[in-house]
Amino acid sequence: MDPVTLTSERLLLRPVGPHDTDAVYDACQDPDIQRWTTIPSPYLREHAAGFTEQMVPDGWADSSTFTFGVFLPASGDLVGMIGITMRSLGVGEIGFWATKEHRGNGYTTEAAVTTSRWVFTDTTIDRVEWRAEVGNTGSRAVAERAGFSIEGVLRSGINNKGVRRDCWVGSLLPSDLGLPSTAPYLPAPQRD
Repeated sequence: MDPVTLTSERLLLRPVGPHDTDAVYDACQDPDIQRWTTIPSPYLREHAAGFTEQMVPDGWADSSTFTFGVFLPASGDLVGMIGITMRSLGVGEIGFWATKEHRGNGYTTEAAVTTSRWVFTDTTIDRVEWRAEVGNTGSRAVAERAGFSIEGVLRSGINNKGVRRDCWVGSLLPSDLGLPSTAPYLPAPQRD
């Protein structure tokens, strides 16, 4: 798929490239990003270069991962990163981080809704999953504010730097955003 640029009320979401390597490297020096995400730690400049110059373009080229840098349009400041990785037919997994200086402004929630709306309308994704290590309350708050339904805990559900960890899992469906699905959805019957 050709890369796309998205806009929201306050944000510009666009694929990152080599000219963003320094901003990505600087942001990923934050111990919280290294702790709660699966990026390498320590995070070296070569990791940032590999991400902006190869991983992001390759993900778009083979439609396996749609990654956006989240920017403030007026200043051009990088406020975060968000991506949706294909997991199975019709299912993508969302991942995100926010720069330390821009947390608490609702930018990541806005980016999550914008990105999810785009994948529901422009791709064949009918379910966006969110996962975060149990204890990552910031990520959970973003997911809940974006409309994700928290579905439970997966024991040993993620591997972060060689350690299996329990994780929360949630989902967002097109209907949660008032959008149609590309495939019929038959929910389980409700039991009294």
